[in-house]
Amino acid sequence: MYAIIETGGKQYRVQEGDVLYIEKLNVEAGETVDFDQVLAVSNGEELTIGSPVVESAKVSATVEKNGKGKKVIIFKYKAKKDYRKKQGHRQPFTKVVINKINA
Repeated sequence: MYAIIETGGKQYRVQEGDVLYIEKLNVEAGETVDFDQVLAVSNGEELTIGSPVVESAKVSATVEKNGKGKKVIIFKYKAKKDYRKKQGHRQPFTKVVINKINA
């Protein structure tokens, strides 16, 4: 059984037991979060597609941790003009484990 959920402007195909790194949620580690934006649910032989979401479908997950990704360096410069700008960015994320798919 799998489901397709939407969170943080992205879509994910999830099964029970999957570990996901998603856009940061305002939820502490150890808490449970429910995703109600379920776009599709499959139980192996039958696929249910929502328009736009499947009614009464929910995916519950447990938050393992919140953190930041690896640093990305942004370096801008203009040749021969003495313009240099160095900037770093670490994208925040939330690590979740999918517990149950309620269809």
